[in-house]
Amino acid sequence: MQSGRAWTLWDRLLTPWPYVWVIPWKHREALGGHLFRVMVLIFGVVAVAVPYFGTNIWAETFATTVWDPEIALDRQIPVIGWMIAPYMALYLFYPATLLTNPMDDRHRLELISGVQMLSIVTLLCSVIFITLPAEIDMRDQIDFDSLAGWEVALFESMHFMDNPWNAWPSLHIAHSYFLARAITRWVQASYSESTARKLFLTILWVEFVLLSISILTTKQHYIWDLFTGLLAGFTAWYVAEPFLNKVRDLADDKVGLHLGVQ
Repeated sequence: MQSGRAWTLWDRLLTPWPYVWVIPWKHREALGGHLFRVMVLIFGVVAVAVPYFGTNIWAETFATTVWDPEIALDRQIPVIGWMIAPYMALYLFYPATLLTNPMDDRHRLELISGVQMLSIVTLLCSVIFITLPAEIDMRDQIDFDSLAGWEVALFESMHFMDNPWNAWPSLHIAHSYFLARAITRWVQASYSESTARKLFLTILWVEFVLLSISILTTKQHYIWDLFTGLLAGFTAWYVAEPFLNKVRDLADDKVGLHLGVQ
């Protein structure tokens, strides 16, 4: 358990930030609730994507490796071309999180708190990317002539978007773990009686395992990046879950008060 002081700090950080969310909250039912999801997506792009790609471009332009986490085993792991698919599938986690979030006020508050937690994790990791930059210089191991056409296309897209920096902690892992936990929580809440629920969640967690392996077999990350990414994801969920449970247990007349509205 954390101390009361720590809980107060995290409660403040995870309670919806009024200056960000008051307007989206007032329009949460617009377009059948989908406008709210779009607004959450926009916040995510600004608060998550911008810090990541901003530090990635900065590192590529100015940084040199301060501490290299590479070990001999990193280069002994083979390139597996088809695993670029589960690697790139991370980008399906974000819309899946929005679509599986139930459209009631308690779960909307959970979504807000979750995306705030994700932004905090991203910012903290970005500090590491800037202060302890590490270049991931293993792309020379990829034999493009041995890859299928679709694999080459995905590798080229990945290399175009993502310079070989921002090594550790791996946000690919931290984000996918946190989002998989959130998706699982909401699917279980909304589809507890569905026979398809187990199949969907099995596919989700198999994808997470494959994604975790893929960051190594696509030569995008080191083993150290994987473990520190898992630590970041586990810690983020450990901090966020008790607060999400508090939101779930709110009385009906208290939900809007978290944003200063009714």
